[in-house]
Amino acid sequence: PLSSSTYFHTGLDSTMSAAMKTTMGLGRARLGAGLTKYRPSASVRSLSAVTDSASESPSCVYSGPDATKQAGIDGLGITNIGTIYKNQTYEELAEHEERNNEGVFSSHDGCFAVDTGVFTGRSPSDKWIVKNEGSESDKNLWWGKVNQPMKPEVFDELFEKAVNHFNTLDKAYVFDGFCGASLASQKKVRFVHELAWQQHFVTNMFIRPETAADIADFDPDFTIINACSQVNEKWEEHGLNSEVAVAVNIEKKVAVILGTWYGGENKKGIFSLMNYWLPLEGIMPMHCSANIGKDGDTALFFGLSGTGKTTLSADPDRNLIGDDEHGWDDDGTFNFEGGCYAKTINLSEETEPDIYRAIKRDAMLENVHLDADGTPDYFNVEKTQNGRVSYPIHHIPNHEPSSTGSHPQNVIFLTCDAFGVLPPVSKLNSGQAMYQFLSGYTAKVAGTERGVTEPEATFSACFGAAFLTIHPTRYADLLSKKLEEHGSDAYLVNTGWSGGGVGVGERMSIGATRACISAILDGSIKDVEFEQDPVFGFDVPKSLPGVPDNVVQPRMAWEDKDSYDAQRNKLAEMFQKNYEKFTGPGVTDYTAFGPQLKK
Repeated sequence: PLSSSTYFHTGLDSTMSAAMKTTMGLGRARLGAGLTKYRPSASVRSLSAVTDSASESPSCVYSGPDATKQAGIDGLGITNIGTIYKNQTYEELAEHEERNNEGVFSSHDGCFAVDTGVFTGRSPSDKWIVKNEGSESDKNLWWGKVNQPMKPEVFDELFEKAVNHFNTLDKAYVFDGFCGASLASQKKVRFVHELAWQQHFVTNMFIRPETAADIADFDPDFTIINACSQVNEKWEEHGLNSEVAVAVNIEKKVAVILGTWYGGENKKGIFSLMNYWLPLEGIMPMHCSANIGKDGDTALFFGLSGTGKTTLSADPDRNLIGDDEHGWDDDGTFNFEGGCYAKTINLSEETEPDIYRAIKRDAMLENVHLDADGTPDYFNVEKTQNGRVSYPIHHIPNHEPSSTGSHPQNVIFLTCDAFGVLPPVSKLNSGQAMYQFLSGYTAKVAGTERGVTEPEATFSACFGAAFLTIHPTRYADLLSKKLEEHGSDAYLVNTGWSGGGVGVGERMSIGATRACISAILDGSIKDVEFEQDPVFGFDVPKSLPGVPDNVVQPRMAWEDKDSYDAQRNKLAEMFQKNYEKFTGPGVTDYTAFGPQLKK
């Protein structure tokens, strides 16, 4: 199996710590070309397919003593690299990845595959933001477990370490691109990488410049220096949690990554910053997927891992706007990204045809098991359950070319309730929508994570607490204003269990869930009769075409009605306890819109 093979980039071998060498697997690659289009209006960057004309391509190579100056990174202190490869095409990246032995060829349409070593996911306990006393970020940030404060002098040491490391390399990779399809709030982002596959990753995930003119005189709003092969040996002295560090300095407009090779750190680092910048401009950033119908009606799908966010937004009758990160401004909704980053666990063409078929030339597999003949095995999770694939969004045939949509007509919160309590669909008023948004509820199921032996309630504010940089209630206030201003409807859809919890009841069928989503999107749900849930307060249909009545009304599906009532009350108490942290002076209190238990 490929997962047992280990290769090393010849330019990095001498600089890696022994620990990194023993945990990092590298190999070979092969890719292709492509791009996306964006909202066709004066306020939005419009990008068409990549041209083959070399004169227009943003790809370039700088060599010699002025290479770093020409690439625009000398201002960072990186001044001693002989060759800089900037915004390479997919074909050029393929040559580098193969020559550097960075990954392996998959036999699945020549797709590139890489092993990121020990870190097969983000390292949230190693994310830090510099606390610049008295600065704008100091006043606005939601300091705590998610946004851990770092001293400026510690950041300066880490920054210097990263810069000094790059100054020892013969070559490096620089990518200049964009985050956000709307020009009104679009950010220019720059990445400095050691490895070609990392440039490949951000090329997939961010908005790609079409021509050299798009990035002429490029002045980045933010730069990430990814010195993944280096670790912070002084982490204890610095008061950090490990030798790994993802350190962000908002005022200096730069971040440093040390010790982790996981591609998602690049993507989510910028997403966290968009969650900081945009609310200050009155724009709502969202951790959600989005699609748009033939009549221009947009729908948003919020949900944590395992709730069906990716599956349900991939609809053959609707165009995909994006699968993960979006904004909502005065013109409507827009994607932040130029690609998708999907989980591959148990992936098959039957269950996820769009994603399965997107894994081809240009796509990149991360931490996916490959059989001896190079065939991906998505059911083998020996390496990790968080195997991933990144690919440009145009790999989805029915993607929305503009990467934008109208003001959403429907906002759907997805949950996987493993306790078997919540109905498959319920309608929320504005206050209830904010309560559910702040709660961000789903449940972990036994077997999905080590140590989980029975269902565990999971609450993640705004369905993405790990990426929030300001207090969650500020996002809720923004969303509430948007819902009211544009008359958007909000629903809670449960893709979890019915008739009992895990081990007793049954998982909602995908057919029943799609019937709920279809009723929301075509508006037919408004024609059915509702009744109010006595504990959670939301409105539940009495019946719904395509969904059995005893599933629509969850209490009916339980043999023991008293057990259902007890379990519902237990879940309600979990909601109430979790919500306590969102109350207090200076914040909008939505407690009254949550579950109410009789005393």
